[in-house]
Amino acid sequence: MSIVVIGNFDGVHQGHQAVLAHAAALAPELPLVAMTFWPHPSSVVAPARAPRLLTTLERRIDLLQRSGADRVVVIPFTPELSQLSPAEFVETWLMHARPEHVVVGENFRFGHKAAGDITTLTELGRGRFQVSADVMVHQGGARISSTRTRALLAEGDVVGAAAQLGRWFTYEGEVVRGHQRGRELGFPTANLPVPFDRAVPADGVYAGFLRRLEEPTTALPAAISVGTNPTFDDVPVTTVEANVLDRDDLDLYDIGVEVGFVRRLRGNTRFDGLDQLITQIGKDVDAARELVGADPTAAALLPTAHV
Repeated sequence: MSIVVIGNFDGVHQGHQAVLAHAAALAPELPLVAMTFWPHPSSVVAPARAPRLLTTLERRIDLLQRSGADRVVVIPFTPELSQLSPAEFVETWLMHARPEHVVVGENFRFGHKAAGDITTLTELGRGRFQVSADVMVHQGGARISSTRTRALLAEGDVVGAAAQLGRWFTYEGEVVRGHQRGRELGFPTANLPVPFDRAVPADGVYAGFLRRLEEPTTALPAAISVGTNPTFDDVPVTTVEANVLDRDDLDLYDIGVEVGFVRRLRGNTRFDGLDQLITQIGKDVDAARELVGADPTAAALLPTAHV
């Protein structure tokens, strides 16, 4: 038997964490199983409305486990799955986890055309498993949600996004070779291209940190640029570029890294010449050093969510 939690869990924000904690408390002696969908259902049934995701699938699984899940079941969301009735979904997927109790969010919908809700799930589980619906967690009068987190990032409000997540927002990827202009200007950067389906903060310059995924306990303070680099017109895609402060000895090419965003310093600007650009980058580096130089992941910098 098990306790099962079902959801998309994009970002594994504080609302998701609260649902997992509630589920774990129901029967601490039973394993906690988190069921999540990949890809996002909207990308299959309504691609034009599909959101930009806050994490990769690997990162989502890691965060769910860190939040208490003993096992994570990834349900492949396919056109065929989208056609299952609520009853077929329960029999095909849920019952394989041998649930004693199923916990979902209060707005949970499932089955073809989202025909099933909490009442449906309760009826389908009668005599087999119990159902609990967790209310939304709120922060400052507004509910915590993946949609709200994406909106805050789109505004460049990484502090607000961190309050929703309960941690700094990070973007993970493999460092690629760019035009190496940063190195030529005296500020070498680790460049990470951003796929169209991933969320990042609004174009601009940020103070934050960089971690090698193979060395997750070491956070290096960084000044970070997000955007297409308006001073140069040959960067066609959005890129995250992180300059590790006061380090020019790092070889990060083809290495997986995590870039964390702590504060927004300014928006992106087109400069008339390299001298202006170099002067401004120097100011950005100084500002980033003042904010995050001592400990870029310090708890004192992390905003507290009122939940």
